[in-house]
Amino acid sequence: MISISVLDQSVAVSGRTEDASIRETLALAQHCEALGYHRFWVSEHHSHPSIVGSAPEVLMAAIAATTSRIRIGSAGVMLPHYAALKVAEQFRVLEALAPGRIDLGVGRAPGSDMRTARLLKADPQQSAENFPVQVRELQAWVSGIDLPEGHPGHGVTANPTGPTSPELWMLGSSDYGAQLAAHYGLPYAFAHFITDGQGAAQALDLYRRLYRPSPRHPKSQAAVCVWALAADTEAEAWHHFSGRERWKLDRNQGALGPLPSPAEVAARPYSAAEQVEAQKLRSTALVGSGAQVASKLRMLADTLQVEELAVITWAHDPQARRRSYELLATEFCNQNN
Repeated sequence: MISISVLDQSVAVSGRTEDASIRETLALAQHCEALGYHRFWVSEHHSHPSIVGSAPEVLMAAIAATTSRIRIGSAGVMLPHYAALKVAEQFRVLEALAPGRIDLGVGRAPGSDMRTARLLKADPQQSAENFPVQVRELQAWVSGIDLPEGHPGHGVTANPTGPTSPELWMLGSSDYGAQLAAHYGLPYAFAHFITDGQGAAQALDLYRRLYRPSPRHPKSQAAVCVWALAADTEAEAWHHFSGRERWKLDRNQGALGPLPSPAEVAARPYSAAEQVEAQKLRSTALVGSGAQVASKLRMLADTLQVEELAVITWAHDPQARRRSYELLATEFCNQNN
């Protein structure tokens, strides 16, 4: 049985201000909790013209205050930007606000261009090369386990402590994150939507083969984050997908901006080369009616041997996005009740 979750990126859309995208994420979290989704994760990007969720820990606090059941998480905190102790403290506070509901997903990617990444670092010497050490420190501080003698953090506590602690996840789109998650005995989520599935099977196989059991996770636990869009009819789904399709074509040419509406897409006819590229995108896109998308998602989960999918959906019309999650909830959440 597949567990279904949500990943939201607070996407900027044409014709609306960016702050509205943050409020739409909050509204979507409440909607998806009512539908029965398992988790609601939010991402971290910086100085990005399309994706404006820059502070997942702040957004998670707002979601925690307006929900009561759904797990809330980061997908993820870009750890090389920050001190592991500060991240542990932030998520211990979140755990105190929503006990037993907090996921701390971490990643190594900058979530930005390299100039912005440098500006985010308080310590210019800090780099992604320190990521494994940071993860080990974070794992200890989040769990309330003291670091060994001789470590600068020995005897330091991430407050507030309590009877529960955040669940640490490793996020990635390559073999690196899979191997690190396996080494530390952590759950692992593969970013299928970033690679369009390339490398997913290999990374997940590595993760399972190399997995070293940990006290909290005696068995491996894998999820896949995947882009999908459903509508009442297949034609309607492709209509709403057109904005995402145009955005990807523009991105591949180095142009980033807000998600365009289907009307804006229709006003910009494709070149011959763009038509070829668009057809490639459509051939692998998880788009269609609720039943069609659910069938594709089940096939993907079966192929990759995962029991949890986190679905990310972009649509210019927020009602179309909510309807997509409603249709998938009918296919997945109802079967789990």
